[in-house]
Amino acid sequence: MRLSISHKTTYQYVPPATRVIQVLRLTPRNHDGQYVASWRIDVSADCRLDQHEDAFGNITHAFAAEGPLSELSLLVEGEVETRDAQGVVRDAVERFPPSLYLRETALTACDGDIAAFAAAARKADGNDPLKVLHGLLERLHGEMERDADPTYVATTSAEAFARKHGIVSDFAHVFITASRCLGIPARYVGGYFCGEDEPRNAGHAWAEAFVPDLGWVAFDPAIGMCATDAHARVAVGLDHLGAAPVRGMRYGGGSETLAVDIQVDQASRQTQS
Repeated sequence: MRLSISHKTTYQYVPPATRVIQVLRLTPRNHDGQYVASWRIDVSADCRLDQHEDAFGNITHAFAAEGPLSELSLLVEGEVETRDAQGVVRDAVERFPPSLYLRETALTACDGDIAAFAAAARKADGNDPLKVLHGLLERLHGEMERDADPTYVATTSAEAFARKHGIVSDFAHVFITASRCLGIPARYVGGYFCGEDEPRNAGHAWAEAFVPDLGWVAFDPAIGMCATDAHARVAVGLDHLGAAPVRGMRYGGGSETLAVDIQVDQASRQTQS
């Protein structure tokens, strides 16, 4: 599938900000099953965009825009060619051994309820890690409800699991936490998903878990399936904060308002005569 992606973020500052610094994780990488055909980032302010790689191998871009700035917009757009690999992720940049992704974070701390949920999945599906993970996927998708409004900030996995609903980041955090409770390395993935009912004001998120003799496998508990060619993988981390598409700070200014418009469609192929 060839995915056409457009992601625009607009900030408004009242009064104007004197300086804005941001780090972007908005650029996908090539790996088996994903090829970036074209991609660009445009910042409305007059500034230099510096490309780096973070510790996890994600492509990052950093900039500092000098004010006064009453409005700042970021536009990323391009096309990504994807192939359905049944969730298996191969030939991605791997900077760390899988065991690193057993590390607990503030957003993925395990509590008694999630530990019991994970233990029940292992009891039902035995000691086969792949079966256990598919069991977690099905049970989590069945027990939690996805929120229609994706604009609020993701909470901890314990809070999301207790209320039994959340945004895609919450689903990913709960799945990651349950996997780690069972000794299965798991990590957070930020990216895009091509679906008819997807909101236009938020990106997508899912999880990857490490299965011996198979490698990393992508599970999307918010959708209830493994990742397919409808998913475009952008960044990974221990949790949402490590793979957040935009992180930064501003100097001066008072209130900040944010508007996001994301469009992910299946691109038409151009044929040559």
